[in-house]
Amino acid sequence: MKVFSILVNRILSPTVAGLVAVIIGFASSIALIYQMVLNLGGDVHLASSWVLSLGITMGISSLVLSLYYKIPILIAWSTPGAALLITNNQSISLNEAVGGFILSALLIFLCGITGLFEKLMSKIPFQLAAAMLGGILVSFGIDVFNQMNEEPLLVIVMFLTYLLMKHIAPKFTILIVLMISMLLASQQEMFTLNEFTWQFSEFTYISPEFNSRSIFNIALPLFIVTMAAQNLPGIAVLQAHNYKTPVSSILNLTGFINMIMAPFGCYAINLAAITAAVCMADNVDNDPKRRYWAAVSGGIFYILMAIFAGYLVVAFSILPKALIYSIAGIALFTTITNSIKQALAVDKISEASIITFLVTASDLTLWGLSSVLWGLIAGSLVLFTQRLLSRND
Repeated sequence: MKVFSILVNRILSPTVAGLVAVIIGFASSIALIYQMVLNLGGDVHLASSWVLSLGITMGISSLVLSLYYKIPILIAWSTPGAALLITNNQSISLNEAVGGFILSALLIFLCGITGLFEKLMSKIPFQLAAAMLGGILVSFGIDVFNQMNEEPLLVIVMFLTYLLMKHIAPKFTILIVLMISMLLASQQEMFTLNEFTWQFSEFTYISPEFNSRSIFNIALPLFIVTMAAQNLPGIAVLQAHNYKTPVSSILNLTGFINMIMAPFGCYAINLAAITAAVCMADNVDNDPKRRYWAAVSGGIFYILMAIFAGYLVVAFSILPKALIYSIAGIALFTTITNSIKQALAVDKISEASIITFLVTASDLTLWGLSSVLWGLIAGSLVLFTQRLLSRND
C-alpha cells in the first residue's frame, strides 16, 4: 500500500495534473491560434508550424524554469494576444506581424533585465488594462450568438452544454463542449474524417519587417496585453500559493526565447495563470515543494503536443466555421466577465474604463493606429482630465 501511495502521489498525480493543464490550455484556445494565422494571411500548414514552434518553446521554458527553481512555473501562449491579432483591423502582413512579435518580446526581455516590470505596470491602472482586454475579447463573445444564425442547432447545443458543464465539471468544460460539438457536427455531416490527412508539421521561417505599423499595431498592444492580462495574473497565482517568484528571471527567459522563436511563429509566451493553478492544487502533492513536477510533466506534454501539431491543426481545419468561432467565443466567456468586473471595480476609474472598453471594441483606426492603442490612450486621457479638474476644484 505504501508503494502504491508513493506511486500515486509522486508520479501519477503530478503527471495527470500536467496533462490536464495542457489539455485545458490547448482546447480553450487552439481555435484562436488557427483563426489568428488565417487572419494574417497564412494557411493550415503555417498554423501547424506555429503550434509546433509554440509547443516546443513553452515546453522547454516550463521544464527549465520549473527544474531550476523547484517551483511549478508553467509557460503558456498568450490567448488575449491571439485575440488581439485576430481583431486587428489593419492589413498587417505576416512579415510585419513577426517584426511586431520580436519587438514585443524585446520589451518583455528589457523589463526582466532592468527589473522595471512592477514600476512600468503601475503607470497603467490595472482597470484600464482590464477594460482594454475586455474590448478586445467582447466581439468573440458576441460572435457566438451571431453564429446561431448560421448553424442554430449546433451552436445552441454548444451553449447549453457550456452552461451545464461549468457547474458539473468546470475544469473540463471547454473540452467537453468541443467533443460534443464535434460529435454533433459529424452526425449532421458538416465534416467527414475522409477529409482528414495525416502529416507532420515543419518549422517555417518568416523574415521580420520593422516599421511603424509593426510597432504601434502589433508590438505595443501585444506587449501590454501579454504583461497585464497574462504575466501579472501568472505572478499573482504563484504568490497566492506562497511561492517565491523569480519575476525578472522568468521575463528574461521568456522574452529572450520568444525573440529567437518569433520568426517561426512564437508570437507571445508568458506565465500561465488558470492552467498553472491546476499544477499547484493540494491534490497534486501534499508537499508544496514537490508540486513543480506537475509543471515539468506539463512541459513534456507541451512538446508532445508540438510533435503532433500537424495532425491537430489539420483536424481543426476541417471543422465547420460556426464550430470554430463558437468554441473560441465560449472559451472566452469567463475571461470577458472577469475583465469587465475588474474594469468597473473602482468607481473613480469606471468612466475611463468604459471609454477604454468602447474605443478598443470599435473599428477606430485613426492615423494608422489600432483601436486597442486608441482605447488605452482615450482611457488615460479621461483619467488625466478627471484628475486635473479635481485638483483645480
